[in-house]
Amino acid sequence: MLVGKEDFVKAISEAISKAKERKFVETVEMAVNLKNVDMRKPENRIDTILLLPHGLGKPRKVGVFARGETMIKAKSANADIVLSPEDIDQLSKDKRKARKIANEIDFFVAEAPLMAEIGRKLGAILGPRGKIPQPIPPLSDPKPIIDRLRNSVRIRTRDKMTFHVPIGIRTMKIDAMAENALEVIKVVENKYENPHLILKSVFVKTTMGPAVRVI
Repeated sequence: MLVGKEDFVKAISEAISKAKERKFVETVEMAVNLKNVDMRKPENRIDTILLLPHGLGKPRKVGVFARGETMIKAKSANADIVLSPEDIDQLSKDKRKARKIANEIDFFVAEAPLMAEIGRKLGAILGPRGKIPQPIPPLSDPKPIIDRLRNSVRIRTRDKMTFHVPIGIRTMKIDAMAENALEVIKVVENKYENPHLILKSVFVKTTMGPAVRVI
């Protein structure tokens, strides 16, 4: 392991102690800086959805594109928004509303047969935000994937050498956030052949607080 749990416990504790109390519950996030890797090559980029062992202290918002029975199941699973083929068409004509929904929802799921239409009509809005839906088979129960995504984060470098990812909220137990952070580091370890040559530095901070170096 490139970073130990105690390293994160110490840094997260320091970051929280240095951050002023706010009128809202701040997110605790980590910044990971990489080196010695050519991000111009797509195969070197990280783009994955990671299930955090302790979640984020608050559920992520999940939207579902579906028809018929799957729509009913999605509503029963308490999806934050359920969109029909008619909604897809309407959103393609109302870009402002489409952008608002894309910004508010963390993850999308869609019945596989709807993916082409979503890509054609909403891809320009969802794609740059990393919100292209995860496909599920027609008539399948979306509840398992909705439940998983509620406790997940997306790690996406694009062509940058730095990525940021939330690991919890200020009121969570520090041990839990440290264990979430270790899972993020594992993504780097599993992605690259020599991760010790790739990982440059790691920082943690609250939303509006100062950054504290972990390594």
